[in-house]
Amino acid sequence: MEVLTKVVIGIVALEHLYILWIEMFAWETKGKETFKSLPKHLFKDTKGLAANQGLYNGFLAAGLIWSLLISDVTWQHHIALFFLGCVVIAAVYGAISAEKSIFFKQGLPALIGLVLVLLSK
Repeated sequence: MEVLTKVVIGIVALEHLYILWIEMFAWETKGKETFKSLPKHLFKDTKGLAANQGLYNGFLAAGLIWSLLISDVTWQHHIALFFLGCVVIAAVYGAISAEKSIFFKQGLPALIGLVLVLLSK
């Protein structure tokens, strides 16, 4: 169970590193392919806003990676629960305010990780 939990946390962290890359460094290329609901002409003007969002995704990824490196199991669980909870809350908000698919793409993997952390204690 512990290995599965860490794999899921790692996947969620990698997903947010990928989002960081798109939003901070590839907004006008890969961003256009990924966020098809936005009109193409907006990508240049929203590059700074996207980079800011990317930075926040990087913080989520950093926290999840940090949780994998902590040797104290209780502390590791608390940090993982906090950052997975942040991802779930952000995904719920994104699903309500932007696209419902955000919950399934980002929130569901984090929710699975959250449940696995709770079950592994």
